[in-house]
Amino acid sequence: MLVAQETGAPVGGTEPPPPRPPGPRRRILSAAVALTALLATLTVLSLLVGTGSSPVARAWDFLMGDPSARADAQLRLAVLDVRLPRTLAAVLVGVSLGAAGCLLQAVTRNPLAETGLLGVNSGAALGVVIGLTYFGVRSSYALLGWALAGGMAASAVVLLLAASGRGAASPLRLVLAGSALGATFHGMTSYVLLSTQSTFDTFRYWTIGSLAGLKTSDTYPLIPLIVIGLLVAFGSARPLAALALGDDGARALGHRPGLIRVVVAGAVTLLAGSAVAIAGPIAFLGLLAPHAARAVTGPRMAAQLALSALIAADVMIAADIFARVAIRPWETPVSVLLAFVGGPLLIWIARSRRLSTAGGTA
Repeated sequence: MLVAQETGAPVGGTEPPPPRPPGPRRRILSAAVALTALLATLTVLSLLVGTGSSPVARAWDFLMGDPSARADAQLRLAVLDVRLPRTLAAVLVGVSLGAAGCLLQAVTRNPLAETGLLGVNSGAALGVVIGLTYFGVRSSYALLGWALAGGMAASAVVLLLAASGRGAASPLRLVLAGSALGATFHGMTSYVLLSTQSTFDTFRYWTIGSLAGLKTSDTYPLIPLIVIGLLVAFGSARPLAALALGDDGARALGHRPGLIRVVVAGAVTLLAGSAVAIAGPIAFLGLLAPHAARAVTGPRMAAQLALSALIAADVMIAADIFARVAIRPWETPVSVLLAFVGGPLLIWIARSRRLSTAGGTA
């Protein structure tokens, strides 16, 4: 007995209990720190890498304040006027789509809901086509405004259709109204394009989804809208958690399901509309990021929103970096790269046995 105690061996033949796995809060915090560090690393890498001939080492010297690098006008143009705006845009688009997708999957209790569900994408496309065809819009800033206006108008019409008649806007009504309006707007867009071929080339470049050619002045006006959308999203986290229990459960806890859906739809409109206005329609990102976040957070809604936004921002900026170097000296549209990744992942999600519970746990 004494020998066992002096040598540190277990007394009485008992074994020490196995180490406990980290708690959910610790796991979520670790994931958030890792994703934030990855985002910072990718942001710096995005400023160093481009389609031009500027060496990475010279770009690093420029960021570190080297006088000779700062005096290089071509390097200054590449880093500050080309890479910095699209880096900022990639972060904003990723955060917006990740948070918007998480909100939509929670409010509709549909794990396959994505940011085009409220007709934002089709409305933005119709807005761009109308601006190009009937108002002679050509500048990127003006196209951004028309896209944002079209997306918001489409979302407003979907909300009106879903809330019309008896009862409040239900998940089924939102889905049906969004699908119907999206198909209608798509047909209207096709009609205008076929009748005015001169706008097709400009629209084709916008609708493919890319961050190339953006200016900082194009994204700054949308930052307040994105911030407002994020504030509303995180403010809706507790009501959305109650809504996951069903409408009756939410009412028992003192919440109004119809009002929750309207408020969340407004936040989704601000976030998704701003993202589509900046980069055009980006598929799969708002669908996949919430699934990855939910695998870490479980049913914690606020944590889902935060991790989904971080994951989508990381994926978006990584895809944009790869888009610049995949086929130098040309660029691959970032939406194409995301589609290559998102398509197989969507098939895997659709075949997963947990699909029926993925949306309900939000």
